[in-house]
Amino acid sequence: MSETELLIWVRGPALQFATIIFLLGVMVRIGEILVLGRKPNLAEPRGSAVAGGLRTIFSRSIPDRGTLQRSAFNIVAGYIFHIGFFITLFLFAPHILFFRDAFGINWPSIPTPIVDATTIVTIIALLAVLAHRLWHPVMRFLSRFQDYLVWLVTVLPLVTGYLAFHRIGLTPPTLIALHIFSVELLMVIFPFTKLMHTFTLFMARYYNGAIAGYKGVNS
Repeated sequence: MSETELLIWVRGPALQFATIIFLLGVMVRIGEILVLGRKPNLAEPRGSAVAGGLRTIFSRSIPDRGTLQRSAFNIVAGYIFHIGFFITLFLFAPHILFFRDAFGINWPSIPTPIVDATTIVTIIALLAVLAHRLWHPVMRFLSRFQDYLVWLVTVLPLVTGYLAFHRIGLTPPTLIALHIFSVELLMVIFPFTKLMHTFTLFMARYYNGAIAGYKGVNS
């Protein structure tokens, strides 16, 4: 397969396949959670479930002092690579053009040097997270194959994107094809791994907060 054929394939059939798997997988996983439902609460309400749920979504995003002291590295590194990944994915001009062509929507980008620097910082943060997981005896014991797989498919789009932008190692068409393929790999694996927490995280926080809010207590 030539470079041109490879690029056409990853931008065509492979992207369509990955998108279908991603969307169907996410909808099925969320549907499974919603179908489970919960038993009706027959107790007299002492507060607002909706307000409690919404409040908890935001309050749980800010770690308390005790948690920050116990797990400072995990929290700081986690915020760095999550925010960095978001900036790289959604605020890089070429990515915004892709979303515009695919969905007809666009938004302002930020300067490319900032995205470039953010990509490097995000990769370093992910490498530090991996090193910490391998070094920490408890985390190493609790880690399974899926944890390392999730790390790999998360860091690959950043690395291949950086290489493609700076044209390092291979020809530009091949680098772009590898970058797109790494994103497609992430999309295919996403619904079936812990990456689903991107969606279920807020659902779980709302659920817990709603229960507490119904009882009139803060969560």
